[in-house]
Amino acid sequence: MAKFTHLHVHSEYSLLDGLAKIESLFAKALKLGMDSLALTDHGVMYGAIKFYLAAKEFEMKPIIGLETYMAARSRFDKQAN
Repeated sequence: MAKFTHLHVHSEYSLLDGLAKIESLFAKALKLGMDSLALTDHGVMYGAIKFYLAAKEFEMKPIIGLETYMAARSRFDKQAN
């Protein structure tokens, strides 16, 4: 089987978009034969330490990221570019 790692993963810390608990993400990834997993919550890194510690517990490689958004001028500017 080819190696595969999800690189776009949201946890319970991505409000309105993530539901999964960090431990259950690793349990499922391990069951699927993955050796690493990423965490890319929306605009926050609240789960990064918990994610890292869980990765070590499950003997998997943690890939810590962040899904961000950029505004050309201001987040309050509603005009399209």
